Amino acid sequence: MSEVILTRRDLLKATAGAAVAALTPDVLAQERSRRSKVVLVRHKEVLDGRGALNEAVVAKLLDDAVTALVGVRNPVEAWKRLVKPTDVVGIKSNAWQPLPTPKEVERAIQKRLRDAGVPESNIRIDDRGARQTLASCTSLINVRPVRTHWWSGIGGCIKNYIMFTDNPASLHPNACSALASVWDLPAVKGKTRLNILLAFTPLFHGRGPHHWDPRYVWQYKGLFVSYDPVAADAVGLRLIQAKRRQHFGEDVALETPPNHIVDAEVKYGLGISDPKRIDLVKLGWRDEILI
Repeated sequence: MSEVILTRRDLLKATAGAAVAALTPDVLAQERSRRSKVVLVRHKEVLDGRGALNEAVVAKLLDDAVTALVGVRNPVEAWKRLVKPTDVVGIKSNAWQPLPTPKEVERAIQKRLRDAGVPESNIRIDDRGARQTLASCTSLINVRPVRTHWWSGIGGCIKNYIMFTDNPASLHPNACSALASVWDLPAVKGKTRLNILLAFTPLFHGRGPHHWDPRYVWQYKGLFVSYDPVAADAVGLRLIQAKRRQHFGEDVALETPPNHIVDAEVKYGLGISDPKRIDLVKLGWRDEILI
């Protein structure tokens, strides 16, 4: 039996009239039951007074998030459910100089992969060379910081795979609406075991390509994990929007609308963007949580 994928756009069309009759009760129930889980975990001491990461706390945050997502208490057992010892695992990081994937996070992931039985020789980390170095991997761990982005509204888990294409700039038109198409490439499709969206020090505002202004960075001291990159980005976007409201005192639209998040669900079926169908689990420090 082939799987029926029903998008929110299909449902909106269906409510127009007779098309509703064509949607059987079991199909409608299937659409309502499709949900995604995102875990947010924060810790007050993950950053010290100078803004440096505490590596031990980073490792704890990752353990707490992954065990909550997988549903087991032991972090090693959780990682064993994500990867196999025979896997070649690619850690797709992000090398954007003002706000890169921290080495402390990369090392924490590497340790848990080794604990799960993956040999060091089978673990690779890359960003801009991903198309060459990670394409042959059997499993991928997707990790990057969340920030506003000139071409796509926000940079998150969906966009982090753009370097698997041979021409990343070709995806810039129309607010990067086709970003999710990258996830159908043979180098990527079906390989992602975990999406980690970092929110230690997100960037919530800026104008122009490669914008960076430390006035619009704040210490949120958290991270999100999910199996679903769309749900992770949807929650990350909520955080950015909440901080913008807090800072500006009103809703200030992003300079580029992050339409690629909804398009990832509606056009590409990559995941869930609808907040009503995302189960957000919140762990740890709650001050100024915003969402």
